[in-house]
Amino acid sequence: MAESLRDQLLKSGLVKEIREEKRTSAPQRQGGGSASGQPYAGNRKQGGRPNPGGKPQGGGKPNQGGRPSQGGRPGTGRPSPKGGEIDLAKAYAIRAQKEATERKQAEAEAAEQARLRKEKKRKVEELLKGKALNIADADQVRHFPYGEKIRRVYVDAKQLAALNAGELGIVQQGGRYLVVEKAVIVELRGIAPEFIALLVDPEAKSEADDGVPDDLMW
Repeated sequence: MAESLRDQLLKSGLVKEIREEKRTSAPQRQGGGSASGQPYAGNRKQGGRPNPGGKPQGGGKPNQGGRPSQGGRPGTGRPSPKGGEIDLAKAYAIRAQKEATERKQAEAEAAEQARLRKEKKRKVEELLKGKALNIADADQVRHFPYGEKIRRVYVDAKQLAALNAGELGIVQQGGRYLVVEKAVIVELRGIAPEFIALLVDPEAKSEADDGVPDDLMW
């Protein structure tokens, strides 16, 4: 009797292999696990929570091209441009204030010096007012050094003798040379000695005292 198709398949072993394949593949379709019966653990974070998208946790590439951290560029050690501009402006302001203070001080000192000169001139004018003994028609000349030059004043014979004896003196005022009493010279010495042109000291008098002989005429 001819063997059936089933008997032929059993003898050849094909039916057994098909059954084994169905038995082993059935758990995978039902539970979604692996062939070994272990649950599939792919795409899950540690602790059993799923990791959507399967992106790697930790250990990923750094954020290249992103924003730099606060505080400027790392490792440069330079202040931000804004801070540098503030420091420079502050330095300019301090220097400008210092220069303004120095300028005001210089102006105040110059004003004080001008005031003192004006006050000195006023006192000299008051002291010499009406004290000049110059003679308009005097015919004798008395030379004397003053201001690194040889100056001269016209006197008569009596005044020339008094000048050489230290009884009279000569002062400079406004480009003029005035013959005055010795007392005026002494008082002027305490106010403005730079205006005294000649006062002979009889005790130390000699022909070379003032560099010009008393009887020199020219």
